[in-house]
Amino acid sequence: MQIVEQNWSWMQKPANALELIEKAGRTCYKSDDRISPGTSEKFARMLMKQGHESVIEHAVASVRFITNRAITHELVRHRLASYSQESTRYVRYDGNMEFIRPVWWEDWTTAEQESWKRAMQSAEDEYRFLLNSGSRPEQAREVLPNSLKTEIVTTANLREWRHIFRLRCSKAAHPQIRSLMTDCLKGFHREIPVIFDEEYENCCL
Repeated sequence: MQIVEQNWSWMQKPANALELIEKAGRTCYKSDDRISPGTSEKFARMLMKQGHESVIEHAVASVRFITNRAITHELVRHRLASYSQESTRYVRYDGNMEFIRPVWWEDWTTAEQESWKRAMQSAEDEYRFLLNSGSRPEQAREVLPNSLKTEIVTTANLREWRHIFRLRCSKAAHPQIRSLMTDCLKGFHREIPVIFDEEYENCCL
């Protein structure tokens, strides 16, 4: 049994997002002739201020999340996105099984930490027993817990990412997904702060 930290990484950054947004937006006004170096940021800020968010849907980003199964159940509820997730039907966990460390780990007493570890170890032992007894992975997975580590690739346009961050970085969000998505939001803000300024200021400052 291995205990790992949840994390995220870029699969596809929103390269030249502001330039794309400006070219798409200026199509509406037939003002392509006003494009010049440095105008894309100003144009994008104007769009965000006026609430013309449909234009930012032209830019997309893909992220790989490593987290637990329970959190991916929350993530896939965002329907305007595409997902590819590690399958417990076909992946055979007969090596060291990995579990995501709960974000409240340090708040738990030693007894509570040990209780969780015993439960994870028991799940791994029973899973292996079922495999060794002839069960297929799709059958043995019935004993796997929410804390099981999984990977999921998520692709969405920037407008949908803004929506995801607003919900999953709020104080009302589950602490596990809030921790993951707040860190992800910081990454998006570093790449294209114009688009994610509002979410960053509300959730990260």
